[in-house]
Amino acid sequence: MNHSEHIVYLFVIALLSTSVVVLGVVLSLLLLCKKKPVQSQETVTPIKPSAQVYPLTNIDAATDGFNHRRIVGEGRLGTVYAAIFEKGDIAAVKRIHCRHVLSNAGFGFSRILRSISSAQHPNVVPIIGYSEGPGERIIVMEFVGMVCLDFYLHQNPEGASLLDWNHRLKIAAGAAKGLEYLHEGVAPNIVHGCVKASNILIDVNFCARICDYGLSFLAPQEKRGLVGYVDDEYWKGSGACKESDVYGFGIVLLELLSGGLCEEGRLVNWASPLIKEMRISELLDPRLVIPDDIRALVRLAKVASACVGNSRKSRPSICQVATILSNLEMD
Repeated sequence: MNHSEHIVYLFVIALLSTSVVVLGVVLSLLLLCKKKPVQSQETVTPIKPSAQVYPLTNIDAATDGFNHRRIVGEGRLGTVYAAIFEKGDIAAVKRIHCRHVLSNAGFGFSRILRSISSAQHPNVVPIIGYSEGPGERIIVMEFVGMVCLDFYLHQNPEGASLLDWNHRLKIAAGAAKGLEYLHEGVAPNIVHGCVKASNILIDVNFCARICDYGLSFLAPQEKRGLVGYVDDEYWKGSGACKESDVYGFGIVLLELLSGGLCEEGRLVNWASPLIKEMRISELLDPRLVIPDDIRALVRLAKVASACVGNSRKSRPSICQVATILSNLEMD
């Protein structure tokens, strides 16, 4: 190879080396771009569902003028109607009692409803919309076609026998998961305000779903339907909080265990000494056969006692309760 050929050879080698380096850089940039895509306004975080605003005329038409034949439930806050909208969609419509509307005028109904409608969980009944006008406050919820726990335990003569001990453990665990989500899994956190058996719905598979959450602002001092389900601090001015929700959940556990009614706190006064003295068989629902192994029920009773027998500072969180009950459900 003469001198000029040697120079050409070196030039070609240098050119090829440069091309390989450039190709390597390009490929690296392409890989980086794939790993870290630039966010655009079209691919941002998913938007949380927000409550739809329904015109009152649509609600009136969907409930056939709030026809009494459409009533599917009645509670301390309002009357629930089955609503059928123009496109055939079915929903549950809660019409807040007039006295609560008048006493809470201008309280920020729409703001609160938009906030709590972000709750989406398998153990929570979602709020899908609302409506308001002079003298009217309406909450639109998913129509789940379920029966409340209170009906099973206290209203239907055959209901208690349908809820065997395994079903009751499953209901307790599911309700705890729903309440845990409201307290810790959604932002801002939601205080239920009135945890009781009539606000826990049960489907055909005995899955529990919490309803009527976050509405205590409508009737903070309404005693009807609330006495016995909240702690003494509630009535002393502290109001609803996570700890008072845990107290109400403890009452629900006592009702599941005993089959008894809350009776404005008398259930706690009767059940607490039995649990402390480990006389669990005397506590259990007499309509069911006492199982040979009652360890899970003893654990459930102890959890209930901790929920209702301690001050707010010493009460377990619903997260702790849900963890224990999930383990019981699996046993």
